[in-house]
Amino acid sequence: MNQQIPKKMLGMKLPGGAKVESCECDVPVPGHGQVLLKMKAASLCGSDLKYIYFEHTDKTGGARYDNVIAGHEPSGQVVSVGEGVTDFKEGDRVVVYHIQGCGYCDECKKGFFINCQQPQRRAYGWQRDGALAEYMVADTSTCIHLPDFLTYEDGAMIACGFGTAYQGLLRANVSGRDVVMVMGLGPVGQAAIMLAKAMGAKAIGVDISPERLEMAKRIGADEVVQGGEHAVSEVMNLTEGKGVEAAVDCSGSSIGRHQCLEVARMWGNVVFLGEQGTVTFEPSPLLLHKNLTLHGSWVTSVGNMERLVEFLDRKKIHPSDIITHRFPLKETDKAFEVFATGKTGKVCINHEME
Repeated sequence: MNQQIPKKMLGMKLPGGAKVESCECDVPVPGHGQVLLKMKAASLCGSDLKYIYFEHTDKTGGARYDNVIAGHEPSGQVVSVGEGVTDFKEGDRVVVYHIQGCGYCDECKKGFFINCQQPQRRAYGWQRDGALAEYMVADTSTCIHLPDFLTYEDGAMIACGFGTAYQGLLRANVSGRDVVMVMGLGPVGQAAIMLAKAMGAKAIGVDISPERLEMAKRIGADEVVQGGEHAVSEVMNLTEGKGVEAAVDCSGSSIGRHQCLEVARMWGNVVFLGEQGTVTFEPSPLLLHKNLTLHGSWVTSVGNMERLVEFLDRKKIHPSDIITHRFPLKETDKAFEVFATGKTGKVCINHEME
């Protein structure tokens, strides 16, 4: 490529208090087994809002924020490679799995770096510099080649949101035999709708936001239902009183989670994807007597994310269809303000915008 790499770059940090802080930083140099990416797209995640943007809620755990460059949904182009790198070269387009684990524990051996419990575990944008900068260093063990059909914005969508939705649908073994209800139509819920449809299922979306219900219709939901006290009866009516084979909660709310258990049919699957919150329910009528399987699901593995990339390429699906707002890097503060309204689809920083 022979691209001139500058010495300094613009980066964005999240100091708390609903603020974004820009900084001039040194452009990092890739070490052994690493590549330097020129960032092309980086999307915002609900966990950025919940755990960092408003306030730093976790001081010691995996959601701890160490005053690094923010952003954990990176997609970019390799502009420099470190020693020992054989599977990536300058010019390659990549999407990045957003956590590097220790590499030796059971979960890392399975590719679920997200579940690594060792002190070496570091997430991009949380404990190591992330995607909201002009350049980012990434370990090649977290990099996945991006096919030509998929744009850099698509790659950023895959990095966390679509991977999380995909893993949840895999947990429920979703196929063309199923009706799937998705509770909560934020970006992960929208991804779940798109992927459930691609897997052949009938998809029902539920949310309290008219804007998000309209978006779910646009991206292919078979039915949308206004969230609230009548949502369960409406979903039951849509399924001739039988309920759905799979109910996926992306809301993180106690009401949403409870309603997923209510609408799941006998022998069905319920998946909890939405973070935080609580839920209380009676196990006998809602879980035991219906022979339900209740799954917790958290992000995905590197291997499954690689398979997701192949699936999207094969089905010719653009995850970027759920983007409603785009901003250049220098307007990251505006991007977070808009995203915090709760009325958007995905909000993306497009590094190629002026």
